Amino acid sequence: MTTPGASLATDLKIGILFCTRLPLVHATPIASGDLARASWAFPIAGVLVGGAGALVYWVAFAVGLSPTPAAALALAATLAVTGCLHEDGLADTADGFGGGRDRAGKLDIMRDSRIGTYGVCALVLSLILRWSALAAIARPASVALSLLAAHVAARAVLPGFMRLIPTARPDGLSADAGRPPPQAAAVAAALGAAALWFILGPVTGMVALLLVVAAGGAMAWLSLRQIGGQTGDVLGAVEQAGEIVILLAAAALPRALSWATLP
Repeated sequence: MTTPGASLATDLKIGILFCTRLPLVHATPIASGDLARASWAFPIAGVLVGGAGALVYWVAFAVGLSPTPAAALALAATLAVTGCLHEDGLADTADGFGGGRDRAGKLDIMRDSRIGTYGVCALVLSLILRWSALAAIARPASVALSLLAAHVAARAVLPGFMRLIPTARPDGLSADAGRPPPQAAAVAAALGAAALWFILGPVTGMVALLLVVAAGGAMAWLSLRQIGGQTGDVLGAVEQAGEIVILLAAAALPRALSWATLP
């Protein structure tokens, strides 16, 4: 019989294994439904991703690099930790939504591992927006807090999105993962909202929360209109949209950041 503590530890490990490329050992195969149950841990995995970027930025700043290259290195660190998982989803979603003539054509394009013009443009725009936001924030402590908030809260949206928006096809990553239980979606949402409120402060946190909800709603509407639901690629695009709007909010309202007086 599995104890509650062991179950939580297993969920946490599954969440980290899915969201990152960290070399954790998991003895048993991840069965259908395990990922949905463990989706509450996605925001906790975001702590590791954001923490890696924060550490790299702090080291780069400490050795004398200006915010511009330091921000690029921090962003590269987050890409390395995740294996560009969500960026790949964003590119496939942009290619499918932009290049397909009908629902079937869009889904076929999204399955194709090759990247097209829409995908390249979406990736470039995502990287530029996040990099420029981090460079604008500049102060190491504020950059660290912003990265943590962005990576936690952007992943906190995913379980709710998976639960509320039906899958667009009967197979694929999202369909195999299953529909998260309401408790998992609620815990993830609470963790994301708490991260925005306590890390960014009430003003920036509330603005970021509203932007994340708006971005998620826009992606839900677009996905239902384009392909009739969501896929694993769409989830990656949702996460990317969340990161972008949170970092932009942090850059636009720096005075509201918690601990903004730290160096």
